[in-house]
Amino acid sequence: MPEDHDVPQTQLKQWAFSAHRIECPYPGCKHWLKNTSGLKSHQSAMHSYSFTHSGQAPHSRHASVQEVEDEEALRLTKDEECWELKHGLIRDYHENGNFLNPGTPPPPYTTKSPDDWTPYCNRLEFEAAEFLYTKNQMSAHQIDKILYHWGITLAVHHNNPPFADHKDLYDTIDATPLGDVAWESFSLEFSGEKPAEDCPLWMQQSYDVWFQDPHAIVQNMLANSDYVGEIDYTTYREFQEKDKKRHYKDFMSGDWAWNQSDEIAQDLQTHGTAFIPIILGSNKTTVSVATGQNNYYPLYLSIGNVHNNIQHAHRDALVLVGFMAIPKTNKEGASDPAFRKFKKQMFHSSLSKILANLKAGMMTPEVMRCGDGHYRCVIYGLGPYIVDYEEQVVLAGIVRNWCGRCLAFPTCLDDGGVSRSRKHTDALVDSVSFGILWDKYGIIGELVPFTNDFPHADIHELLAPDLLHQLIKGTFKDHLVEWVGKYLEREIAVAPSFPGLRHFPQGCRFSQWTGDDSKALMKVYLPAIKGHVLDDVVQAFRAFLEFCYIVRANIIMDDTLTELRDALEHFHRYHTIFQTIGVRFNISLPRQHSLVHYEILVRMFGAPNGLCSSITESKHIKAVKKPWQRSSKRKALGQMLLTNQRLDKIAAARVDFQSHGMLKVKKCFNPEDDNGTELDIDIDNHKAQWPENPNPCARTIPKLADELDLPSLPRLIRLFLYDQIHADNNHSSADVPLHDCPSFTGHIKIFHSASATFIAPSDPSRITGMRREHIRAVPSWRNEPSQYDCAFINIDDEQDGMLSMDEQDELTGMWMVAPSLDEDGSCALSIIHIDSIICGAHLLPIFGTQIVPPGLQFHDSLDAYRGFYVNHFIDHHAFELVS
Repeated sequence: MPEDHDVPQTQLKQWAFSAHRIECPYPGCKHWLKNTSGLKSHQSAMHSYSFTHSGQAPHSRHASVQEVEDEEALRLTKDEECWELKHGLIRDYHENGNFLNPGTPPPPYTTKSPDDWTPYCNRLEFEAAEFLYTKNQMSAHQIDKILYHWGITLAVHHNNPPFADHKDLYDTIDATPLGDVAWESFSLEFSGEKPAEDCPLWMQQSYDVWFQDPHAIVQNMLANSDYVGEIDYTTYREFQEKDKKRHYKDFMSGDWAWNQSDEIAQDLQTHGTAFIPIILGSNKTTVSVATGQNNYYPLYLSIGNVHNNIQHAHRDALVLVGFMAIPKTNKEGASDPAFRKFKKQMFHSSLSKILANLKAGMMTPEVMRCGDGHYRCVIYGLGPYIVDYEEQVVLAGIVRNWCGRCLAFPTCLDDGGVSRSRKHTDALVDSVSFGILWDKYGIIGELVPFTNDFPHADIHELLAPDLLHQLIKGTFKDHLVEWVGKYLEREIAVAPSFPGLRHFPQGCRFSQWTGDDSKALMKVYLPAIKGHVLDDVVQAFRAFLEFCYIVRANIIMDDTLTELRDALEHFHRYHTIFQTIGVRFNISLPRQHSLVHYEILVRMFGAPNGLCSSITESKHIKAVKKPWQRSSKRKALGQMLLTNQRLDKIAAARVDFQSHGMLKVKKCFNPEDDNGTELDIDIDNHKAQWPENPNPCARTIPKLADELDLPSLPRLIRLFLYDQIHADNNHSSADVPLHDCPSFTGHIKIFHSASATFIAPSDPSRITGMRREHIRAVPSWRNEPSQYDCAFINIDDEQDGMLSMDEQDELTGMWMVAPSLDEDGSCALSIIHIDSIICGAHLLPIFGTQIVPPGLQFHDSLDAYRGFYVNHFIDHHAFELVS
């Protein structure tokens, strides 16, 4: 039925209450018929492929008039003068629903004895269960074996192991009362008209969907004390104190959550409630190709209140909520339009059924206890959905190659188009034929999005940005790298080493690409193509890489959004070169087109790294692939569900024991404990082992000078000691004769690695954003050639800028450096203090137009070349530091 903004109000009332019109009962269909005959004809023509839940009658998914009016609540504007603007007034409640006075402390948790490890007898039992089932993930046979040998060693002391066997272990875990959200299922089947003869098998089958109650899952998330200090119960707008520039970081800092809170504040029944955005994500995954292409379709759920760093850390902020059904048919049936529509509509109906228990909480607030002990009145709302483009097509109900967010035409996507909306789509479906919808608007009129079943939900608005599939795998790997070709592989193969950088000994040829492959290739690709391709191709890559590194930052500000816009304009200006040289006839591609929406998506949802599909894909390992490996491989899904349930119980028990002080909480590095960058010398016996050096390490400076073939080492050390002793003076060792510099004749110790710890939240790091990086000078690394890393050095705290980087390459935007030489042509050497190391630096050779010699290896690159680019694309910390 049309909404009140699509037709006059008088007509709306007539359609809603006239007894002379019959509404089509098909879910979401907006057609009204004059009589039952017209209804039957319409159903036969339009809905022959419809289906219902098994054993249930069809239900209307059309929003009521009251729900439509709620969606049109006026937006409340807010003043933006303060540096951090909190939205509205989020009040704490008593559990009976009454307001508490501001400042009232939370009620205490239920008193629990410090030795109450229920259902475990003691701490040993719990930690043994956690180690065997969660950390080591032993099979039942291995558990029985280790418990047997454990029991033998304890028998002499007349004692027993924590568990008798694997069944005893499993029973104990199953008895855990926490985190117990049962798995449920429902079935879907085709309910349209079926052929009398040769009926396809997919029309005859029923499809099972397994799920956990999302309402209970969200309750557990909000009550999780592990998130205290890392969760926002109110939306906010954060500004830089100096110049009032807006900061976009976590989800609740974006405009979308703020606007939802505006609508909540307008209603007296919901004013003062905390908004809980429900974030969903789904993606098919294959657990084993060798055993018959075992595919699963997991559905994940999170809440937008949890900070982005918690999402990446997988501290149960992203939860497996269900497994969607995957209808299959033969090769001929797969191309049947009816089968395709059936699959897509079943996906939407499954989502609607799974999320049904949350719907009441989207309209009526409920009081809930949160992890900090306070009771809050909360109201739910559907938030962004994290999927790749192929699933965006299904979610938005659009034709492939169209955009799910705007009406840009497929042949010229970058020209843009007006934004899609639920209201506009419903109006078109009601007034335009399905053929015109398909051809001119890219809309599959028969599909009804699951969001139509829920208030204030517009699927076109809720399509989340996807850094992994749109930028890294899509535009970079599938488009740009493929277009450039394979003749650049040698330059990529000899890129020097860097901590955490993957090497490509065979260039960029892969039998199967992964997201990590693409990310690693992005770091070294730009200098490799310069000199071998046209300048405009280099400019296109540079603009795209700058766009990626800006948008993948942990915090995005107003001025970085301006830089983002500039990078996109440059990319659009130069990427047409691929058409000019005949590599591509058409560069209007949906994944590339998605870049034009990133600025508005950042403003809506905060930094995109909190909504990336890499989060859900990495969750596949824990929730799908490892449980499948632990199963018997026969009817594995039921075993996988039980494994996930037990993992959830153990995780919930650990949080509960920690909250009662029975287990120590792992302490994260606190940047406030140190004034600035912390550096220390470290020998990592697990990663940076002592080199396999046939000669013993020197213990005196003269012997070390001989070992290094460095006669000037004693003089350099004397100069270094003078500068350290007289660090507060205005003169240095260069101003005094050498005999005035102190000497050192004692014993020395040699360490082949140092670790630098610094804040780099945009890179893989700890929860607090701290990152540790090992910088090595190892003559032999893991029984292979040497590794001598480069580093950024701080030589003056009072000066800004970078020395030794006086020239910037116009095409790549990279700074260029060359080795420093003394007057006699030898390398300029000096001794530095360990505290002057900021972090590792990555240099890439300036290859020029010459072909890389076939025998050159990556560990020889720094010696073979005399000019280098300072690679600011190696990680986000370097990008910010050098750019």
